[in-house]
Amino acid sequence: MAEAKKSRARRAWGGAALFIQWSRRLRGADLLVLLGLAGMLAALLQFARHMNAPVRPAAAIDLSAWALPGYALLSLLRGLIAFAISLGFALVYGYWAAKDARAERVLIPLLDILQSVPVLGFMPGLLLVFLALFPSSNAGLELASIVMIFTAQAWNMAFSFYQSLKSLKPDLAEAASVFSFGSLERFRSLELPSAAIGLVWNGMISMAGGWFFLMISESFVLGRQDFSLPGLGSYMSRAAAGGNARAMALAIAAMMLVIVLLDQVLWRPLAVWSQKFRLDESGAEDAGSSWFLGVLRRARVYALSALLWRKIIGRLRPGPTGPASGPAPRAARAMPFLSGAALLLLAAAVGLGAVRALYAWRALSPARWLSIGGAGAATLGRVLVSTALGTLWALPAGLAIGLSPRLWTALGPAIQMMASFPAPMLFPAAIAAMRAAGVPLSAGSILLMLLGTQWYILFNVVAGAAAIPADLLEASRSYGLKGWERFKTMLLPAVFPYLVTGWVTAAGGAWNASIVSEYVTFKSQVYSTWGLGSLISEAAERSDIPTLTAAVVVMSAIVTLFNRFVWRRLYAVAREGLWMAA
Repeated sequence: MAEAKKSRARRAWGGAALFIQWSRRLRGADLLVLLGLAGMLAALLQFARHMNAPVRPAAAIDLSAWALPGYALLSLLRGLIAFAISLGFALVYGYWAAKDARAERVLIPLLDILQSVPVLGFMPGLLLVFLALFPSSNAGLELASIVMIFTAQAWNMAFSFYQSLKSLKPDLAEAASVFSFGSLERFRSLELPSAAIGLVWNGMISMAGGWFFLMISESFVLGRQDFSLPGLGSYMSRAAAGGNARAMALAIAAMMLVIVLLDQVLWRPLAVWSQKFRLDESGAEDAGSSWFLGVLRRARVYALSALLWRKIIGRLRPGPTGPASGPAPRAARAMPFLSGAALLLLAAAVGLGAVRALYAWRALSPARWLSIGGAGAATLGRVLVSTALGTLWALPAGLAIGLSPRLWTALGPAIQMMASFPAPMLFPAAIAAMRAAGVPLSAGSILLMLLGTQWYILFNVVAGAAAIPADLLEASRSYGLKGWERFKTMLLPAVFPYLVTGWVTAAGGAWNASIVSEYVTFKSQVYSTWGLGSLISEAAERSDIPTLTAAVVVMSAIVTLFNRFVWRRLYAVAREGLWMAA
């Protein structure tokens, strides 16, 4: 017994000695990474203390410049927490829809509806639920804000992962079967790497979607109650409501700094790193560069964490007897049961919501329903026009950028800044310009939608172009394909699945953006035009729940019909076009 204790003590001392020896060899890159991790931990602890503070329904917003760094940090943390939740949701939801044909018939139309429901459509229920769960602390408002940001981020990543799984090349799937990959090994080694490029680029636009609705997610009014949280969004809302041009300019500058920081330490490294998952032998060639990724790779902390990660993943791999042994077959047999149970729970939740909605709609007359339908038709027209206008420039630009990493290196920061910048912050200036030019909001709202939704198309096309195998591009050059012929026979079929995903998410984003593009407040004056977006905004402001839920249901019905007769058929064409190109 004593000998065993001595042996453990020697091993512990040996481990400590190795750690001390390793720490003495720390480089400057290690210190930078450790400082960054310490800063992140301190920020999370500060955010946790803020959540546990006593509830304040309407936070007092300080419009001085000194308050901006703290507000920017709070908004950044909310966005990153919501993004982490969105990524987990996208992987689970997209995998479920792609692997279960029965669930797919429900989940994909539902996803199309969810991405089109405006943030204000979720707001009343979220506020009531979280305020009831946390009546005495700030946690309820914080969680409501994070989930509202989540509703602006999650859907396009789920679509991207689903599309990647459905478009997986048959020869790769067959190779996985030949090597007897289990579900976990197939996911880790094939399906997730194949989707990595699309997830990274859609992650960028998801974060941009969260910033787009930041002003609503941090400063919202329900009936006569004002709910707000300290952050950049509420700062900008107060500045715009008061017409404080100096504070608005300061908020715009702070937002730009946050976007540049995220581009340099998160998105650019991820975009460069994801190029190694291209499905050809030249994946790492000309992948662009990232100074921060270089710092991470030089850091011993990074190497140590990568080693630990490989050991953890190695323990999760199936044993030498393959997937036929162990719990994998039992888990596979249980999947249909679990999927069916989840669908039943989902149906029960939808049924409960329908019962509550029917009870609320008793006060609505048939004429009111017709009026809401007409507003839906007006907004549908704006959504389609804004999507078409976005495609006109985003398709050629996305192809050029995706086929040239050097071009992305040169233009990436500017594009990322424009895509991530919350367009509603620019709406007051845009409204003033449209009024000076005599442009009515009925037409100007299309341009306001376009400010946010065009990036969904661009980033998906960039991801599709970046994923085109180098040997396919070389073959097109060998056959002398140029100009329109090259675009028609090779480039368009190759990126078409990504383009359809861009259209679906852009249209959903346009529906969502209708609440801020058809109803704009500046200097305490409201500018609105007829449409579902303005109807939803007005109903939320008056706490008119029957009209609010009816407008959301009409919007969902239009989106469902469009999904059934347009997007589903385009996805089928996309899959055929992809194999034509391959």
